[in-house]
Amino acid sequence: MTGKAKPKKHTAKEIAAKIDAATTNRGGGKAGQSDRLGQVKGGHAKLECPLCKVTAPDIKTMQIHHDARHPKLPFEPEKLNNLHASIPSESSSKPGIRGSLKKPESTK
Repeated sequence: MTGKAKPKKHTAKEIAAKIDAATTNRGGGKAGQSDRLGQVKGGHAKLECPLCKVTAPDIKTMQIHHDARHPKLPFEPEKLNNLHASIPSESSSKPGIRGSLKKPESTK
């Protein structure tokens, strides 16, 4: 335990984690909007519910949504809209991958 007058010191691991959190794109805000909406191939939203237009990344998640929100209607996977099928493949980077254009400057 440290005494009252002894200041606590930050470890190199803790400082590196703070730099990583500040400079890595986590897909939030405007940077991750196209990823969340499924407008870019490789985005998380792959399937769209034909009834309420809610998006989901896979068939199992869409079935959970359907059972919770539309319990009176039968689940028909062939009627789901596949958002990735309508978009041509691009050579752009996938938005769900960790990485950032901002890199930390060298610390001494």
